[in-house]
Amino acid sequence: MKPGFLIAELPYRQDSSVLFSPWAGEPWAMFLDSCFPQDQKGRYDFIVARPSITLLTRGNLTEIRDAYGIRLSPEDPFELLKKCLGEPLPTPYGFPFCGGAVGYFAYDLARRLEKLPRIAEDTGAVPDMAIGIYDWAVVIDHFQKQAFLVARSTPQVRRLWSKLLRNLRRGEPRIGSGFYLHTPIQPALSFNAYAKAFSRVQRYIREGDCYQVNLAQRFESQASGDPWAVYLSLRRENPAPFSGFLRLPQLCVLSSSPERFLRVQQGRVETKPIKGTRPRRLNPEEDLFQIEDLLSNAKDRAENLMIVDLLRNDLSKTCKLGSVRVPELFRVESFATVHHLVSTVVGELKESQHSLDLLRGCFPGGSITGAPKIRAMEIIEELEPTRRGVYCGAIGYIGFDGNMDTNIAIRTLVYSPKDRRIRFWAGGGIVADSDLKAEYQEVLDKAAALVRVLSQFRISHVGG
Repeated sequence: MKPGFLIAELPYRQDSSVLFSPWAGEPWAMFLDSCFPQDQKGRYDFIVARPSITLLTRGNLTEIRDAYGIRLSPEDPFELLKKCLGEPLPTPYGFPFCGGAVGYFAYDLARRLEKLPRIAEDTGAVPDMAIGIYDWAVVIDHFQKQAFLVARSTPQVRRLWSKLLRNLRRGEPRIGSGFYLHTPIQPALSFNAYAKAFSRVQRYIREGDCYQVNLAQRFESQASGDPWAVYLSLRRENPAPFSGFLRLPQLCVLSSSPERFLRVQQGRVETKPIKGTRPRRLNPEEDLFQIEDLLSNAKDRAENLMIVDLLRNDLSKTCKLGSVRVPELFRVESFATVHHLVSTVVGELKESQHSLDLLRGCFPGGSITGAPKIRAMEIIEELEPTRRGVYCGAIGYIGFDGNMDTNIAIRTLVYSPKDRRIRFWAGGGIVADSDLKAEYQEVLDKAAALVRVLSQFRISHVGG
């Protein structure tokens, strides 16, 4: 064992949610979930809880809580986070993550990076960044069928180590309260309102303001209870390799994202933008036709290529000259309810750059803004009636070693116990030759799995 770390093996469970369950009710407990074995694309799951530092950014201020108390800082959130992580600490035995920063960067954190108009209503009052710094993590490796508790050897961790091991080895599942949906799920935009926004986007494209805009809309319902039950249903019915459950003091985030945003391992950078979607079919021949149609569709390929070019430009800000490449273009990846057209862009991070510099330079992801990015975001602010919050931001980790893996927070539910609302969003890229009805249907296709999961918790049949 390398100095500075404690490592202990834990009983392996194929279903990592069982290991996380005892922690699922604690504020700042987080589960980064590959949804194995329902989804075979992921290898690792990570569990963290009881952070030593928390950072909550709202507008121009970040609240930092640690052992010394609470303070507010106007400093750039990415720089603050870098300071909290400290100098890179080599990882023992090649673990992908041994503690560090875990949480989310909301779409609206972009307001700290770019001057954007303030038009959309901030109904959810969601923090722009919510990150914990965790000295220990449970790492589950589904390929090797092993699980480990890994921690920095700090005085606090050494005091808690034996108790932590006992709790994790015992692994008693937590019995949470139920979850209840009190009203039908309502879209924020009617078809006519969506059509009006769609028409405005196409006018901007014709006038040369932009090439593509990702237009989304919010769905919501009144709800109450423990959303852990919803997440368990979500990971069964809509498994995705970049999923996660984040329990925060004032909200819960439930993500079943299929899209990787940025990954950094030993300086190697990868992003896998999604553009192009078809719903799955039960009949195998019809399902194969959907794949072939997606692969051959000129509009989907052009849309995907626009975002690939945008991301190549974003990566070039922090990657070595000449290292940014596109090894895979237009590959179909299939998920529980949809097929997606996915490309891969890679690069090599400059020695002078941190993973958080890369994240800052690429944020938010081009696949959920449009091109050119800043003008697309201005149009989104004008046409979407409410702020996106966590949706289309990023969820993931940045390790003490500088490695990073984040998703694009699509197919993501946000539950607010304070106003008893559960919300999610769905959207799609609009280009010059987009068809209104087809684009609206794509939004519904993307929302379908979340609607189906939530509908299981509807209580109208017992009096609402």
